[in-house]
Amino acid sequence: MRIGIDLGGTKIEAIALTDTPTSAGATFLRHRVPTPVGEYAGILNAVAELVAFTERETGQIGTVGIATPGAISPSTGLLKNSNSTVLNGKPLDRDLETRLGKQIRLENDANCFALSEAVDGAAAEARVVFGVILGTGVGGGVVINRQLHVGRNKIAGEWGHNPLPWARADELPGAVCYCGKRGCIETFLSGAGLTRDYRARGGQQMSAVAIANAAEAGDTLASECLNVYQDRLARSLASIINVLDPDVIVLGGGLSNLTCLYSALPALLNSYTFSADAGTPIVRAMHGDSSGVRGAAWLWPIGGISTTLSE
Repeated sequence: MRIGIDLGGTKIEAIALTDTPTSAGATFLRHRVPTPVGEYAGILNAVAELVAFTERETGQIGTVGIATPGAISPSTGLLKNSNSTVLNGKPLDRDLETRLGKQIRLENDANCFALSEAVDGAAAEARVVFGVILGTGVGGGVVINRQLHVGRNKIAGEWGHNPLPWARADELPGAVCYCGKRGCIETFLSGAGLTRDYRARGGQQMSAVAIANAAEAGDTLASECLNVYQDRLARSLASIINVLDPDVIVLGGGLSNLTCLYSALPALLNSYTFSADAGTPIVRAMHGDSSGVRGAAWLWPIGGISTTLSE
């Protein structure tokens, strides 16, 4: 049995999967608890209790993979870049192993998303997969032959913290990003970015979902805002295609539910990629909100084959 844990800012979710990837029926159990916000020891305890609960309920002992915001720094061994700031600067993997009394695998949540969709999701037949998170933040992960490529600095796939490609005069210098720089892709393509853009164009304070609904209802300003969003997404993904040229790009996160993206992106991409007929498929995640926790479960080797290229 494989146990996956998704350590989120508001909830911690556990899943138990069969040891071999299947297209359906692989789930033994799913359970979630609130995240003890701002309590590092409380988070360790909550994860340990979830693992114990899962093994007790299923009657099996499982491997444990953890999806977390941020990543373990290769130079310090401490967690970095987490928006759950209580985790930053902590040896999260070692503390969890001590608390659980077993070895774990831990990866960034966007990497886990990409791995899930590459193993038994929307990109299961593809060799090179770029997984995209469009939500509160903008993240990404790279999977090659069902193996994660995390990179020397554990930042492979972090396209959200590159500048918006082919930025126009009215897009410069861009909003300040939490990373400390201006004009990052994340500041344009996150849910907050879409909301800010709508308001800046003369609209009211509205969520991304409300803006999409308004556009469907014929709101001209909302439609204009979504058109600009699609163009910015196309520019950003074109830069990935020009460098990585993946077989497929999988979209996840709340904004991946915008159905207009899948019809508009192919033509827009060809306006920006180095090849005018790139034809890279853009697909929606098969496992939706479950992709992160499922990917955590797949962090352990599949059929004796490692799921991380650096191993």
